[in-house]
Amino acid sequence: MKHRILCGVAGALAVAMLAAPVQAKELNGAGGTAIYPVLAKWADAYKKETGIAVNYQAIGSGGGIKQITEKTVDFANSDKPLKPDALAKIDVAQFPAVIISITPVVNLPGIKPGELTISGPVLADIYLGKITMWDSPAIKKLNPHVKLPHMGISVVHRSDGSGTTFNFTNYLAKVSPEWADKVGSDVSVDWPVGIGGKGNAGVASSVQQVKGAIGYVEYAYVMENHLTYTRMVNKAGKTLEPTMGAFQAAAGNADFTKVKDFYLILTDQPGDKSWPITAATYMLMRKDYAGERNEAVLKFLDWCLRHGQAQARALDYVPLPDSVVAQIEASWSRDFKGADGKPVWTAMNH
Repeated sequence: MKHRILCGVAGALAVAMLAAPVQAKELNGAGGTAIYPVLAKWADAYKKETGIAVNYQAIGSGGGIKQITEKTVDFANSDKPLKPDALAKIDVAQFPAVIISITPVVNLPGIKPGELTISGPVLADIYLGKITMWDSPAIKKLNPHVKLPHMGISVVHRSDGSGTTFNFTNYLAKVSPEWADKVGSDVSVDWPVGIGGKGNAGVASSVQQVKGAIGYVEYAYVMENHLTYTRMVNKAGKTLEPTMGAFQAAAGNADFTKVKDFYLILTDQPGDKSWPITAATYMLMRKDYAGERNEAVLKFLDWCLRHGQAQARALDYVPLPDSVVAQIEASWSRDFKGADGKPVWTAMNH
């Protein structure tokens, strides 16, 4: 899939899926933009294999949570996990789909991908508006051999409710007490400085258009749009490139067996090889929908978990291990019931 598809992310998948005649039930979802590049590939392959269209509106995690709460979609996606009490309040179940990785990107004359190094505290000070020039002492110290331009920094952030923003700001709060105190972490925050872009695609586009810009996007958008990514200094003090190995090292710390409702934050993980800003992205489904409605969604998501991993790896998402997939599908048997009170999903029936 060409990178141009990301420029019109909101609703683009819906248009593509609706263009073909529908042979079976349609599934409608909405939510985070971070998963969109791989979800688009999953939906296309699933349509060809089953005839079932999957329409997905990439409107941000906040929008996805709102739509599943209001019962306007069959499933939603969020890069911010909801706490167990919040899930219970709206009668929704959540489970991870894949591990995403968030990467700073820049637009600096003469700077190539991976040439610039950024640390968490410096990144926080940039987004706080404390560091305003690219050749500031703090950035020079991290990049003694890089010719930094004497240019103002243009900060780009998300304008919509975003799970990518939740994880990005969660990381900044962990590495910067000032950020934690003044801004905090959520899908939407009161940004001290900068301009907003809608979705990962909007941030990517703004960074591409503005000289001196810095932003943050899911790594698939770095690949698809050929953005200039930075290296990062991780919790262990090691400088890393954003690579599948670094993403896997961070994801290796994910132990969903010890948490309720799969609630797990993966930013700032320990380990010499761990990328500092990773996250699980979650699917959200209503427990009170009709059994056959949820079963149709679960068949699609089971296909994604078990047959869509090649597409995920190709875009540098980290697939979930088989043990976590088994844990997820066991939760389906507990959470989703038919009118007769029996599970709509059992391993023997699927």
